[in-house]
Amino acid sequence: MQYNFDEIIERRGTRSEKWDLYPPDVLPLWVADSDFKSPVPVIEAIQKLVKRGVFGYTLADGAFERAYARWAETRYGWAADPGWVLWSPSLGAALATCIRAFTVPGERVAMLSPIYPPFINLCHVNGRIPEQSALRDAGAGYTIDFADLEDRLAHPQTKLLLLCNPHNPTGRVFSVQELERIGELCLRHKIVIFSDEIHADIIFKGRHTAFPALSKELAAITLVGMNASKTFNLADLRSAAVLSSSPELRKTFAGEIARANLGRNSLGIAGVIAAYTDCDDYADQLVPYLEANLRHAVDFLTASTPKIKAGMPESTFLLWLDCKKIGLAQPDLVKLFLERGKVALNSGISFGDGGEGFMRLNVACPRATLQEGLNRIAAALSTL
Repeated sequence: MQYNFDEIIERRGTRSEKWDLYPPDVLPLWVADSDFKSPVPVIEAIQKLVKRGVFGYTLADGAFERAYARWAETRYGWAADPGWVLWSPSLGAALATCIRAFTVPGERVAMLSPIYPPFINLCHVNGRIPEQSALRDAGAGYTIDFADLEDRLAHPQTKLLLLCNPHNPTGRVFSVQELERIGELCLRHKIVIFSDEIHADIIFKGRHTAFPALSKELAAITLVGMNASKTFNLADLRSAAVLSSSPELRKTFAGEIARANLGRNSLGIAGVIAAYTDCDDYADQLVPYLEANLRHAVDFLTASTPKIKAGMPESTFLLWLDCKKIGLAQPDLVKLFLERGKVALNSGISFGDGGEGFMRLNVACPRATLQEGLNRIAAALSTL
């Protein structure tokens, strides 16, 4: 089936967080959902349930688990067993569950910053201390400061590493060598790893390496977060998964989920099963479209707005914009785009250490929408 990612779909007035938070004259290129219609098999699976008209409690019959395991093996070459799959309403919920399950209040949680804001925020609201090891940017892309990371992992109160790979917001795809070195440090210091791999399908060269696939030793200390939400635009279906080959880690995670008495969503389960069973063609077409959007945005900004540095990411549909040459404090930088440009981006400061002077732009939209946003950015800078 051929999908049309250039189709404009009106999302205003639909209770869309992305489109209805700001006034109608503001173009939203911020929160990381896409403006693309989900695949036909997903829509049909949900329509079938809606037509029946009954929305009672959902039985866990194994189909959800088999779909996640099938996707991991087919797309990443990771032979995950359906028995390793645990349901979670979202990866944000999975992050919070891991923080509560594997640490106690006052303990420390390591991460590589700048980082997806809930990594930091969920530590704070649960009484844990985020240990941010800042990625280094020497001009040729972000790298890990392993000496600093080890210092943080070696702290006696550090019990958990929250890893984001592919990395949001920088778009880094960490190499096998980098991942193995992270794993060695965690084994040495007895750290549990939660690897958020939500962007794993959106890689522009090669194939994603699932962290537990590196070795049996690393699999024994790792939980992996997966979700169909980014690839298939299913965030609202609230049906993510956490996978681990470790019975001990699964028991601990499942116990924390059980204490919250969370229940599954029949529409979400149906959508995920359809996506991960019948929609490989959608993912195959989406990735090159997103790569072309990113390349177009980088080329446009490089030519039109030299005060913004935009490097081509290795993954994700997110562009991490270095705006330090504009010379504005972060609140004024946000106002520049929002009030003068009438375009909503994510402020880099919300991503923690290393985010000052940056903005994040989401290119998961039709090319015409993206171009309008880029034009607005250029127009805003022309007023300085």
